[in-house]
Amino acid sequence: MTVGDGGRDGDGRPVLLFAHGFGCDQNMWRLVAPAFAQDHRVVLFDYVGAGGSDLTAWDPGRYATLEGYATDVLEICAELGLRDVVFVGHSVSAMIGVLAAAREPSRFAALVMVGPSPRYIDDEGYVGGFGAEDIDELLDSLDSNYLGWSAATAPAIMGNPDRPELGAELTNSFCRTDPRIARHFARLTFTADNRDDLPRVGLPTLVLQCREDVIAPVAVGEYVHRAVPGSALVVLDATGHCPHLSAPEPTTAAIRDFLAATFASRA
Repeated sequence: MTVGDGGRDGDGRPVLLFAHGFGCDQNMWRLVAPAFAQDHRVVLFDYVGAGGSDLTAWDPGRYATLEGYATDVLEICAELGLRDVVFVGHSVSAMIGVLAAAREPSRFAALVMVGPSPRYIDDEGYVGGFGAEDIDELLDSLDSNYLGWSAATAPAIMGNPDRPELGAELTNSFCRTDPRIARHFARLTFTADNRDDLPRVGLPTLVLQCREDVIAPVAVGEYVHRAVPGSALVVLDATGHCPHLSAPEPTTAAIRDFLAATFASRA
């Protein structure tokens, strides 16, 4: 893992720990995270296999489930002495944050979930956005030609065809990720089912959802909102699965408003 700590301690304000999604790295937060650095300690990192991480640290046993990535989060918190953490997780990292907070709730003050999905595959009474056959096809394509899959899929995930540079950036990010690790992480991501973990979340939680998202449709964001007790749901007037890149200003504003409301007594 690569850790970037832009922060400062003191004055009782929470620490913001930003966690990237599948195929991404900490650089994806560059349009959002700096906006909080003046008032909060801000910590960024790369999961093993992404960005500037140490690829030799990857172990298939450790990362057999998303719990392995939750362990990474907790080890970062322990190493840096982080408490009172607001975990800002994009996509699969939203569920990783749920798992980490369940194991060490005293470390965390709140969760921000950006484009979360507890389960991507449709189930009885549940809309995840994909059929089982869709996920099988996606994973088969990824396994057989990761770079080709990245080039074809990343622009659709970004969901802003009028801004091709964003799709190109996500494609390049996917292609920089170690293919062997990416294939493994993708299988964990798209076959996970964390629905039962959501009702046990006992922290103030913000669910940030785009009005159009091929990976996590609005119905999924609404499900997460209903399942997490007392959570807030903000549907951004934005498209795609990466609003921190395509709509950084409203994404930043929503997080800032949530922090102000959640920690008003500390102001």
